[in-house]
Amino acid sequence: MVAKSEKDSLLENSDKTFKVLLEIIESVPSRKRSISIENGERDKNFRDVIMHLYEWHGMLERWYREGMDGDIPSMPAPGYKWSTLKQLNMEIWKNYQDVSLNQALKKLKLSHERVMDLIKCHTDEEIMTKKYYKWTKTSNLYTYFAANTFQHYKWAIKKCEAIANLI
Repeated sequence: MVAKSEKDSLLENSDKTFKVLLEIIESVPSRKRSISIENGERDKNFRDVIMHLYEWHGMLERWYREGMDGDIPSMPAPGYKWSTLKQLNMEIWKNYQDVSLNQALKKLKLSHERVMDLIKCHTDEEIMTKKYYKWTKTSNLYTYFAANTFQHYKWAIKKCEAIANLI
């Protein structure tokens, strides 16, 4: 039996947690899926969580594209630093208040597939070797991919479970 590669595990974990996230949302009757809860937090409904993931996929795609073109991407986003993540995430939240849950889900499914395709383009060595690409600095591609797929999906699952339990 051949051991799974890190790439295969990354793809499998990402798809598995993504499906769990979608199943949580689908477990709620469709007429209730757009209900917002007052929880004192930024994300008050499924759409808020979904669009947060979608926007972070977009940032990852931009970092990747710019980095592979030989540039050093502005991370996490132009005008923001890792220390100002709270402000960035609030800006993301504000930008998507007019998007429906159905639109959000369509966008997220497409961005998830695009990120999976990026992962599939690489070998285990390219994904796992630190400093393999200049733009990842002292890290590796795995760190970026994992943070924006299954690790972020686990956060979203907890958020969506909490929302589902309150609506």
